[in-house]
Amino acid sequence: MAPFPNPFRKKAESNPARDAIRGWAEAALGNDPPLTLTISEIDCGDPVCPGLETIILVMREGEATQAAKIRKSMEEITELDVRDAVKYI
Repeated sequence: MAPFPNPFRKKAESNPARDAIRGWAEAALGNDPPLTLTISEIDCGDPVCPGLETIILVMREGEATQAAKIRKSMEEITELDVRDAVKYI
């Protein structure tokens, strides 16, 4: 039986930059064990930050969540940025 949909849940907005980052991260990390990604853009509170930064959370079943930070807005990020950010995850 399918769960009852939450009517108060925010609907995910389509974001081409987020979709590209997700694809690059999945390609770089593989999917073994199965992987879940959360990609967020936040305004950094540290005075030395350039402003917006993008956080990629990598979750795998049975493992601690790992984070990669890219000090750019989603629209500025390249595939190389993502590969560099997740290479040690």
